[in-house]
Amino acid sequence: MSKYVALLRGINVGGGRKVSMSELKELFESLNFKNVSTYINSGNVIFESSSEKTEQITNAITKKFCFSVPVLAFTARQFKKIESAIPKDWQNDKEQKTDVLFLWPEYDTKTVVSETPFVKDIDEVLYVSGALIWRINRKFQSKSYMQKGFIGSDLYKNMTARNVNTVRKIASLL
Repeated sequence: MSKYVALLRGINVGGGRKVSMSELKELFESLNFKNVSTYINSGNVIFESSSEKTEQITNAITKKFCFSVPVLAFTARQFKKIESAIPKDWQNDKEQKTDVLFLWPEYDTKTVVSETPFVKDIDEVLYVSGALIWRINRKFQSKSYMQKGFIGSDLYKNMTARNVNTVRKIASLL
């Protein structure tokens, strides 16, 4: 048995695609995953299993909630490796915003940074296998690529984001 974290994309935001965390926990348990827990309402599920079974999770969610939810799953080791790549001084506070963009496999390449039009001297982006770590000084946020074209881009459609505080907390729970 290994520990995993499943990250669900696009639930409980903007009033649509509502998923109760207690129902989600029950669903994972019905799939015979062990030691299932959720963290906050954005679709973070920690569980133990002999394999991550992303397709099985995705199909079960669609059947139970009657809409499709893209799911990424990482082993505890993979997730902690991503979390450890975040520079310690990158925070989510009054001065800066730091997000981790977890990438679908077809976008998980070292070239993803150079292929995306981040704004030089505004967007700070690091690549680590499985994710981009993105920091913005809040006073320049309106000039960021995040505000000017990211939403709706192919990359945006093929990732799921968590703020750095959430990522650090999930890593501590693993």
